[in-house]
Amino acid sequence: MKYILNSREMKQCDENTMRRRGMLSAVLMERAALATMQEIVKRYPDPATKVLVVCGSGNNGGDGVAVARLLYLKGYNVTIYFAGNREKATEETKRQMFIAEQYGVEISDEYPKDIVDVIVDALFGIGLSREVTGKYAEILQKMTEQDGYKVAVDIASGISADTGAVMGTAFAADLTVTFGFIKAGQLLYPGAEYTGELKVADIGIDEQSLYEIKPELKVLETSDLKRLPRRVNRSNKGSYGKLLILAGSKQMAGAAVFAAKAAYRMGCGLVRVATVEENRIILQEQVPEAVLAVYNNGTDVVKFVETQLHWADAVVAGPGISQSDLSERMLYELLKRIQVPCLCDADALNLLSKHPDWWKLVQSPLVITPHLGEMARLTGRPITEIRDRLVQIAQEFAMEHQITVVLKDARTITAQPDGQSYINVSGNHGMATAGAGDVLSGVVGALLAQKLDIYLAAALGVFIHGLAGDAAAERVGHCAMMASDIVDGLMDVLRKQEDTKRQ
Repeated sequence: MKYILNSREMKQCDENTMRRRGMLSAVLMERAALATMQEIVKRYPDPATKVLVVCGSGNNGGDGVAVARLLYLKGYNVTIYFAGNREKATEETKRQMFIAEQYGVEISDEYPKDIVDVIVDALFGIGLSREVTGKYAEILQKMTEQDGYKVAVDIASGISADTGAVMGTAFAADLTVTFGFIKAGQLLYPGAEYTGELKVADIGIDEQSLYEIKPELKVLETSDLKRLPRRVNRSNKGSYGKLLILAGSKQMAGAAVFAAKAAYRMGCGLVRVATVEENRIILQEQVPEAVLAVYNNGTDVVKFVETQLHWADAVVAGPGISQSDLSERMLYELLKRIQVPCLCDADALNLLSKHPDWWKLVQSPLVITPHLGEMARLTGRPITEIRDRLVQIAQEFAMEHQITVVLKDARTITAQPDGQSYINVSGNHGMATAGAGDVLSGVVGALLAQKLDIYLAAALGVFIHGLAGDAAAERVGHCAMMASDIVDGLMDVLRKQEDTKRQ
């Protein structure tokens, strides 16, 4: 697990490193410059390389000036374009400018017209809080349009470190060398697209520098797979949980199939699918391992729901159930009576958006997995706002309803009621395919049935789902990927984890 910091947290971390740990600002700047220089030299080892370093007045500009000096001392053809106001520059940047001049580094007050091999962006740092306009917007435009390999120092200028938003215009980097911690805006879109390859450099700022800071955001790593439910030799199918899946409707059996298959692939001991009578044969053929509980318009809904809940350790409700009167009654009775962890997805969310009073019915731990459109219906907010404020809206909804929210997008956010969240970085665009969300529901549902904490089940389930998509992409590519390929990808992920345990 890694911490992901916003601009406020990172600034406090800098202060802690200097004031409480005794590290000098000038030392941090030199280490940042050295790390950036080394990454450039790895890619362009020939000192004949022509480098343009564009610097602003803040400490990010000072980092850039130091990078230019270090490259110059290694024999590189370096020019600094100082775009900021020298008089208003920070003391550290003024010191770096003085040092660079003493060493003979060329410093220009006009944007050079020469063709260069590498462009280094040190214009703005993580503190940018307003749109880039005027002179600086023009400079960023020139830098982006100019040929050459593009390197950002700490963060691509014009990108919000908090949200990933483009602040008017931004530098499109091929490589970003960031310091200490990844910033949220480097993972969230569109900032991720402007970040390019991301390298995190150790300059003396680490978790020891956090002190009282409790970062709101984290990412999971493959090492976190060790937190999966433990399996033992002396066990049986009942040892690994019983998952009830309320899914599927007439001519919509696929959602139930994908969720059930994924749950079994994820290690669930028993899966019972509650679905309409019309899906009986399809489920028996496609997932013969699943137990069926079928219903129709003549079913005693209350008795049916009570029977299924009495059996279940966890419940997944919603994939493909439609918004019919029967589905509405079924979901209402389920939410009213459930006492085990529950995941609501798809049509369950659409029905909840029609009946906001139903939130008060739920007394058990609840996770919801909306995509942007479903979240728009749940919140009454436009999709564009949700996309731009992905983390904040997921956190607000989780806190308001005291539930776990999995807000699905290219970077899925898993938010819990205490304000802590995970950004998921596994997965790929091939997973933008019908049924992928149903697979996710089955994955998380299986972890819930195996008694994993609801928040960890949600975050880890999202991460594993993405890894399965990555495994599928290796096998079939991105364009050809289908939900069934993601289900198969679960086998690759879990088998690899078992092999790791044995080593």
